Amino acid sequence: MSTHYQEIITIEPGKRGGKPCIRGLRITVYDVLSWLAEGMTQDEIIEDFPELNTSDINACLGFAADREHNLSSLKTL
Repeated sequence: MSTHYQEIITIEPGKRGGKPCIRGLRITVYDVLSWLAEGMTQDEIIEDFPELNTSDINACLGFAADREHNLSSLKTL
């Protein structure tokens, strides 16, 4: 994956309860993943939230994939 989510996904204790957010905005990774799961396209998300871009959405996917991989790795220990 060309997008390094570590450069985009931020976690701030006082913002959205410390949930992973996009570039310090109040939009969480969970928000974006939920919209995608509901069937929204990346273009529709960007249209509704013009402060986001394709790299932000891809970073959310990368973050979720890495988190899933890490959880799977823990189960095999």
